[in-house]
Parts: sequence; structure tokens; C-alpha cells
Amino acid sequence: MEKDVSKAKVLVCDDSMMVRNKMKKLLTAYGFTQIYEANDGQAVEKFADIIPDITFMDIVMPELSGVEALKLIKTNSPDAVVIMATSVGTVGNLSEAIKLGANDFLQKPVDEEQLDKLLDNYFKKEA
Repeated sequence: MEKDVSKAKVLVCDDSMMVRNKMKKLLTAYGFTQIYEANDGQAVEKFADIIPDITFMDIVMPELSGVEALKLIKTNSPDAVVIMATSVGTVGNLSEAIKLGANDFLQKPVDEEQLDKLLDNYFKKEA
């Protein structure tokens, strides 16, 4: 999916506003201009509204887990690119997410180098 980063839509799904704000800052620094966010239970609905090029999904959320949201998104959009964000202690959930079609994962807390490396696999940046 080599897409131009400046035209791509990104969705960040996390129940923590602090995490969403940090991800938006890192994604903006990478070159994204169309960044959307969803708080927990809104993830699937927001995905359907905007059809993002890439989605970052927290695995552990109280209202609708990232694994459940991934399952619903992949059912309706099997080609969706969904990156799971995981913290220590969610390895079981991660293997379930990979079985359900997660494209990749990020270790939380996310840092710029880790995110840039992952994004380089999916996007090309203007020189």
C-alpha cells in the first residue's frame, strides 16, 4: 500500500486522551495532515465514517476492546490496515489480534523512532 503520507487518513483509537494527543503529535511530525481520533467505543463507527488508510488501535479499552473493534472492522473491510498498540501484559490479546488480521503492532509507550520505522513500511514521504 505505498501511499503518499500527505494525502493519507489516519485514525487513532485509544481510551486515553493523553495517548491520542501524543500519537497525533508524532503523526503530524511524520507528515500526516488528516488525523482523526476515536475514544474507545467509537472506533468502529469512526472507521466506517472516514475509511482511514491506517488505523492505530489500543488493545485494552474498557468499552469496546481493540480486539473486538478489529474483528468488526476486518469483517466489513478485510483490507483495512490496523496497527495494534500494546503495553506489557497484553501478549495474549496480541496473538488474538494477529489471528484476526492485525497488520502490525506498536509497543506502548510509543516513541518516534519506533513509529517512523513502522510507518516507513506503509507510506512514502515527499523528499
